[in-house]
Amino acid sequence: MVVVMIGALIPATQRRELSELHDRIDLGDGDRAAKRSGYWAMLVLAGVIATAGVIGDSTATVIGAMIVAPLSTPILAVGLGIVTGSAALVGRSLAYVLASVAAVVAIGILVALIMPNPTSVLTNSQVVGRVSPTLTDLVAAVATGFAGSIALTRRDVGDVLPGVAIAISLVPPLGVVGVCLGSREPELALGALVLFASNMVVLIIAAVVVLMAAGYARESSESAGARWRGRAYAALAVVLVAVGVPMTLNTMTSLWADQVQALAAAWVSDIPEAEVSEVTWSGHGLIVEVRSPEDLPDVAVLQDAVDQALPTDPDVTVVHTVGERLSE
Repeated sequence: MVVVMIGALIPATQRRELSELHDRIDLGDGDRAAKRSGYWAMLVLAGVIATAGVIGDSTATVIGAMIVAPLSTPILAVGLGIVTGSAALVGRSLAYVLASVAAVVAIGILVALIMPNPTSVLTNSQVVGRVSPTLTDLVAAVATGFAGSIALTRRDVGDVLPGVAIAISLVPPLGVVGVCLGSREPELALGALVLFASNMVVLIIAAVVVLMAAGYARESSESAGARWRGRAYAALAVVLVAVGVPMTLNTMTSLWADQVQALAAAWVSDIPEAEVSEVTWSGHGLIVEVRSPEDLPDVAVLQDAVDQALPTDPDVTVVHTVGERLSE
């Protein structure tokens, strides 16, 4: 049913020929030297722009990097190679992706190493928003991947591609990975890498579904056989599960933090001007930050409420604004 619906979205009058797709996204087709020089120039510049945007906490600069970055080109080419049965195209495109990842991460590390105080960057919105990806990010990436893949196959909707580049962030998470590694924060870097990997794999999956529905597999002169294509599908499934597990955990911990914030608000509701400013996870425990001009109730009451609400029974630590630290 999904394949039929997608096929209906690509009318024959606007459908690109297979040769056109190769010309657009296969860096080994046509004028290779021009394609490759343009690709690497734009990628390095996008890496520098993204890293500068992350360090400067500038959303506008990061968006500029998303538009400039050409990283979606070899990623979409992986999907095309799977559909057409071209192992050479898949291998060549994956090599470009891996080299691109290394290049952008290296830029981030280098910039972090020359900064006088790189750890101050780790608390800005550009970093915080990319180190704990959730299922919401995955859903957005799926929708964006299908939009980009359909736009690729149609001649009349190419104008949406800049929007797709913005929606499915590829280079900025890699810049965050580099900055975090350069700041000696590998756990934060891993979170940003999960975001990039999830965006990449769903973009490939969307490309495979759309290109198959559009009938490009039938046009290919190459055929690696159903067994080879099945292995490619299995590899995509494994990667999707690998990134989906931490994203699911991040989603659950975010929901639990919101629940604890509501419990903490009820805990201090009898104190005038008391406010729960933030609830964060620290290891297997929760830190509840409270602003209050008066003494707080017994932490044991809040701990009991949290134990009843959450399945993991995390330890609760309350941090008072006057510097008093209460822990059961």
